[in-house]
Amino acid sequence: MFEFHRETQEDWWEVEALYDLCFAPGREALSSYRLREGVPKVGDLCLVARENGILAGVIRYWPVHVGGAKALLLGPVAVHPTHQGEGLGALLIQKTMQRAAAEGWSRVLLVGDEPYYSRFGFARLHGVEMPPPTNPSRVLGHALSPGAWDDVRGHVTRAG
Repeated sequence: MFEFHRETQEDWWEVEALYDLCFAPGREALSSYRLREGVPKVGDLCLVARENGILAGVIRYWPVHVGGAKALLLGPVAVHPTHQGEGLGALLIQKTMQRAAAEGWSRVLLVGDEPYYSRFGFARLHGVEMPPPTNPSRVLGHALSPGAWDDVRGHVTRAG
């Protein structure tokens, strides 16, 4: 049984080690990391999942602007290889997107594989430009409230 709690400073080293395990070297050179630099995470939405005290998964969110409109940047989300295929990643995404909607956020964006993320309601965003070198077909969005992405276009920039 997984226990979920808000990520704390005490979790930082374990979380970063899990990201290092799950993602390719150089992950911090990706354009999405430039959007996170110097910007605090949206703490209430950053969760860790533990089983018997051992870190099994993590999800983070960051505030960004898209053409001036506020949005959440989802990611990274990671699940320890010993728990992949158990639905933990999906549970983290669903749980946090429900929480984001309850807290008044209206739109979420991520860079990822549409075939995977479409099951959570994500679809390709046309006219939304992540900093290079991001493949435009991997820029996906999900409306937490009806029409939240209507007429939202432009460059994705750091909040703050």
